[in-house]
Amino acid sequence: MPNTYTQFNLHVVFSVKGRGNFLSTKIREELFPYIAGIVNNKKHYALAVNGYKDHVHLFFEYNPAFSVSDLIRDVKSASTVWINSRKLVPGKFSWQEGYGGFSYSRSQRDVVIKYIMNQEKHHQGKSFREEYMKLLADFDIEFKNEYLFEFYE
Repeated sequence: MPNTYTQFNLHVVFSVKGRGNFLSTKIREELFPYIAGIVNNKKHYALAVNGYKDHVHLFFEYNPAFSVSDLIRDVKSASTVWINSRKLVPGKFSWQEGYGGFSYSRSQRDVVIKYIMNQEKHHQGKSFREEYMKLLADFDIEFKNEYLFEFYE
């Protein structure tokens, strides 16, 4: 669309179904670049993809010509097929339904990228539940407990 200029920086978080710790270091090393490729191929721009054993953080420059929910559906679907076709986890792998989405200004990008890329260190002292609940609180997002991710400590 001519004369339309945007810059939307989105941080999306999603979790392994059943909160299994299936995302080993080896899987993460291959999975996260794969997810970045999906995002880029869908005409967005991946800025950081990382996570820990049971969840993923995706930070990207969003192209508003496309739906965020369609992008995340495609990322989760394609990565599920990729994991299952390579038999990287025992049994059938899948992601939990839903995701958390948070927006940031360009001036915050470096801080968010650093935060996402330090997930392993970050989770030495904080659970995913604590991290996710803090994000919801920081962004003043109202939620219903029955629609949160399944959290297992």
